[in-house]
Amino acid sequence: MIKKEELPACPVATTVNLIGNKWKLLILRNLFTKPYRFNELKKSLEGISHKVLTDNLKDMVKAGIINRIEYDEKILHTEYKLTDLGESMRPIMDALENWGSWYKRQKINS
Repeated sequence: MIKKEELPACPVATTVNLIGNKWKLLILRNLFTKPYRFNELKKSLEGISHKVLTDNLKDMVKAGIINRIEYDEKILHTEYKLTDLGESMRPIMDALENWGSWYKRQKINS
């Protein structure tokens, strides 16, 4: 978990620090629908490299936004899913989706 002293003083900067890049937002978007395995997530994010996905997932696990769950079955696999903290970001994502839809309508009607 990230320590409080590692975060910016500004609440907006804190949020941007935690989810403020393209890939983290798209990872969150996907995980709001269901848990994903690594390769499944990679396939759903066109253009992301293995390293960038790995780094972003590690950051999000460290921040407590997602969990990394390893299943020790016949074939070992790992799954990523939202934590309760991650789920609390749903209103933020909904607001981004609503604003994006509104913006597209404005451009179409211009």
